[in-house]
Amino acid sequence: MSAFINAARIYIRMKMIEEAAITQVAWVLSYVQGGVAEAWKDNLLDELAKGESEVESAEQLFAKIRNDFGETSEEERKIEQLRTIEQRGRTCDEYVQEFKKVARGSGYEGCPLIKEFKRGLNGAIRRKLAEAEEPPTTIEEWQERAVRLDRNQRQSRVEEKMLGRNAARPGGNVQPRGVQRWGDSRGGNTFNGGGYQPGPRRDPNAMDVDRGTGEDRKCYHCGKFGHMARNCWDRNKARVVETPQESAKENGGQ
Repeated sequence: MSAFINAARIYIRMKMIEEAAITQVAWVLSYVQGGVAEAWKDNLLDELAKGESEVESAEQLFAKIRNDFGETSEEERKIEQLRTIEQRGRTCDEYVQEFKKVARGSGYEGCPLIKEFKRGLNGAIRRKLAEAEEPPTTIEEWQERAVRLDRNQRQSRVEEKMLGRNAARPGGNVQPRGVQRWGDSRGGNTFNGGGYQPGPRRDPNAMDVDRGTGEDRKCYHCGKFGHMARNCWDRNKARVVETPQESAKENGGQ
């Protein structure tokens, strides 16, 4: 209400100082709109038209507005703000600064002031401070420790996000150097010096020629059992090299 009256007073002094008083009153009433104020304006205009109203100037109109509508005192306004202010998504620094501004002139102090400050704090911070081994006892302690705790929590969340991103990157979780592990019998994969080295993959359908012993060994050259291909007599016979003399006879003694 005070803001409206002050703005109207300034405009009249700057733009309508030469206008008649009734014109100034009519201009102010043109901005009184909505709800109860609209009905109040209509009644006042009827009284002015009938000459029944005592309002003869803008200043008298401003006094009537204050008298009929009343005005919440500065203390009452601040108390209302103090009872509704909350931290929500803001930092505790921002909440504390606004709380201090609103608290000045509210008449609140001591336990009532602490109660309103705790009510507006985010629940996690309020519980941690209340459950501390030595909880704060003054409004200054509550504000200082709440700000410190909020900063620590926000910093911790930032660090957790950074660590999570690093762990998700390729190579973010590397086997310590110097640790060696032997691969399994099927693939031979190994960790050698901290690096992963995949071994050759064995064909699951291939026959293992090294596992047979004794007479169950089968030669892949002649198909007989009892020996392997590298020891096959038939294969060795095929590899006999002719002597120089035999070669000469076959060529006519040359």
